[in-house]
Amino acid sequence: MQVEILQLTPLATAGEAALHGKYGVCRWYELPDRERWLDEHNASIRAVITGGHLGISNEMLHRLPALGIVAISGVGYDKIDLEAARERGIRVTNTPDVLTDDAADLAVGLMISTMRRIAAADHFVRDGSWTSGPIALATKVSGRRYGIVGFGRIGRAVAHRLEGFGGSIAYTDFRQSQVSYRFYPTAVDLARASDVLFLHVSGGPATHNLIGREVLDALGPTGFLINVARGSIVDEPELIAALQEGRLGGAGLDVYADEPRVPASLAALPNVTLTPHIGSATRDTREAMARLVLANLDAFYAGQPLPTAVV
Repeated sequence: MQVEILQLTPLATAGEAALHGKYGVCRWYELPDRERWLDEHNASIRAVITGGHLGISNEMLHRLPALGIVAISGVGYDKIDLEAARERGIRVTNTPDVLTDDAADLAVGLMISTMRRIAAADHFVRDGSWTSGPIALATKVSGRRYGIVGFGRIGRAVAHRLEGFGGSIAYTDFRQSQVSYRFYPTAVDLARASDVLFLHVSGGPATHNLIGREVLDALGPTGFLINVARGSIVDEPELIAALQEGRLGGAGLDVYADEPRVPASLAALPNVTLTPHIGSATRDTREAMARLVLANLDAFYAGQPLPTAVV
């Protein structure tokens, strides 16, 4: 079977089996000599499967003359030059909706873990520190002022979950929605009125370092930042400085500026909870994402409308 799909990231088990049973696929991440392989097979590649956190470079786009579709296993598409894709007539798809619940669950979980210091408490028990006395007090989660930056699918799902915590919910977005939550025109205004700030905007130039010193200082020394969106949204050195200096109370982070490399100065902080970009990392959701990737590929090869087209 001729190789026609270049796979930059693995899919869940069932999706992986279905993909390789139907198409000629090369797992890019397993190749010992990628450059040589690409020189020999680039003309036959019609599709690329990638993750939202990986995307595909313009250099690789230009090296694949027959490329017709980039199928993203993920919701974000900021790591792909959409204008370059349009110019070439390359379709781009993603996997929205199916990961909304998992991402929202993790955001709320990070809030609870960070404010109640659950990871630190786990370590406190495991290393025997409990025998020497009680652990330091944490911060109450319920009844707080919750702010959401970005009010798309995931932001709305987070708001729905936060309703059960008995506090107030507000948001900011590029436009105001017809909802009962209070709207603030800027992230700074929202941070000033929040105890916990959740980030749910897409990455890219428009939101690069959106959360900098001004927003962090507005959130303040008793405030908490939760990010399961994109690391590029936050000015990471400013975040680290705010946490080190006590200008920010704490942070729960699933994404970073240069994944998988996390600054040692960030990892050393006691007032953060860190997870390795696991927003969609459940078996159920990854299988659903794989099915949607396959549905887009099947539609592309059949000349039918793509289920979740971005471009």
